[in-house]
Amino acid sequence: MNMSLKAGLTALALLAALPATAQVDCGKPDCTAFNADRAAILAMAGTYRVKFDFKETVAIAPGYEPIEPKRSGGFEAVRVIEDTGRTIRLQHLLVVKDEEDKPFVIKHWRQDWTYEPETVLTYEGPDQWKVTPVPAAQRTDAWAQTVWQTDDSPRYGGVGQWKHDRGEHRWISGETGRPLARRDAVRKPIYDRYFGTNRHALTHQGWVHEQDNAKAGMRDGNLATIVHEVVLNSYVPSTEFEIQAADDYMAKTATFWAAVRKQWDDVAARHGGIHLVQEAENGSSTGKQLMELAGKVAKGEMGTADAVSQARHLITGATGPATAMAGASRG
Repeated sequence: MNMSLKAGLTALALLAALPATAQVDCGKPDCTAFNADRAAILAMAGTYRVKFDFKETVAIAPGYEPIEPKRSGGFEAVRVIEDTGRTIRLQHLLVVKDEEDKPFVIKHWRQDWTYEPETVLTYEGPDQWKVTPVPAAQRTDAWAQTVWQTDDSPRYGGVGQWKHDRGEHRWISGETGRPLARRDAVRKPIYDRYFGTNRHALTHQGWVHEQDNAKAGMRDGNLATIVHEVVLNSYVPSTEFEIQAADDYMAKTATFWAAVRKQWDDVAARHGGIHLVQEAENGSSTGKQLMELAGKVAKGEMGTADAVSQARHLITGATGPATAMAGASRG
């Protein structure tokens, strides 16, 4: 049997097990696999009990001792905030309790999916992201996943294909660079970045995000792997939290965050990338202020138009031409 036909039939069989979604024209004679991909991505939306499990495994650099595993968790709502067919944006929202036992929403990470992307925004090293062309041979039937921080500033991007076989729906990226997460950055370790491979897979009880990371830093003037790490983030459906709080927050701040996303996209397009200083406590240097502006909008303490104006000014002041800014930071 022709391999492409066999793959299409496999995708069609597994598509029946996914939540029903609208069929979209991909511009090809057969869009079966494309729609199976879309259904798998959209299946990650929902409300979940989340567990985060980080474990350093093998020390590569002499003299380094892996740290103790770190585990945490909570509740998240994952919402589709945009779906144009070939682009899907999923926003994660943590819901916790404040000191008065009332629900408090923390806008978490965002994952954008783009079908057969011409470019992807990649992390190139300390404080630097680059709009990177995706070779034509790598674009066919592939999806770029771009991950963004809490303030919608960039984190990392990678390209891979969804596979629908062995009774499983999964996407695996190529190796992607990314800045340190807060959990590591606040410790001021000897490594300063990750190189990781991601796998998103649907399960019988939700989905998982698995990472295989190499933590790297400069040693003797060269970039070197210090230690390997495995990460397992699991999402199990749950309604045992104040879901409405997450949806109320997004409804009140949707226009603000849409404008912020556009501003980041405009900066990347204008400069061929983004130069943005990272801080251990806040992620990006814009993180604290942008989140505070959104909080004021959500509470009705500031109008959306004023908050958007301040956000644009803040982002413009914190970014600049990618190569020029990178050169200046190295000086």
